[in-house]
Amino acid sequence: MTTKKKEETVVEIRPLEIAKATITIVGDSPLIMRAWSEKAKRMMLEAQMGKKKGKAKEPKNPEEDFIDSLYWMTPKPEEKTMEAFEAAVAAGAKFAIPVTAIKQAAISAAYRQGWIKNKMEMRGAFYIDSDENGMVEIKSDPPIMREDMVKVGMGTADIRYRGELRNWSVDLTISYNLNGQYDLTNIINTINAGGYVCGIGEWRPERDGQYGMFHVATS
Repeated sequence: MTTKKKEETVVEIRPLEIAKATITIVGDSPLIMRAWSEKAKRMMLEAQMGKKKGKAKEPKNPEEDFIDSLYWMTPKPEEKTMEAFEAAVAAGAKFAIPVTAIKQAAISAAYRQGWIKNKMEMRGAFYIDSDENGMVEIKSDPPIMREDMVKVGMGTADIRYRGELRNWSVDLTISYNLNGQYDLTNIINTINAGGYVCGIGEWRPERDGQYGMFHVATS
């Protein structure tokens, strides 16, 4: 009895030629920050676990809300006061923005412009370098506290205190595949469109506002 040998299949693995490029995005309108504070996350968890029933609403602390709305790269002040905040700024405090916000703006803009058929096809086209928390440093004037009336829930009004950054910019290091479907020109133009069509932060163009708009610097 003879046995037939299995045919060997030769597979050619196409190499991924990963390249990196550095660009700078520059803010065209102020950026309104809204980081999730530990207090907000705790309150959400308590509500989901049914522990908040019957509890009085905690008093609002504008200065605490303002400080917690910022993404801190340097240690956040333990005391949530303007004096502590100003001392941290004087000591060289650094702030950040999630890189996912910039990438999502770019991909959403490409879809809205009709450059891609669906958002999935560009998600693996490029990545933005970040720290271990998915953040990248943002350079700006010292953050200022803003007070806004907002609608929450079923039209209920509330006052929100958040940080606003003016004259801001971010240096981005992008990694992409030289053998991929999208070249560097496509990627940079997509990021640039993201700053105009969608923006980042609160009250951005994608959310009926004009804050958080930016463009890719050409020099």
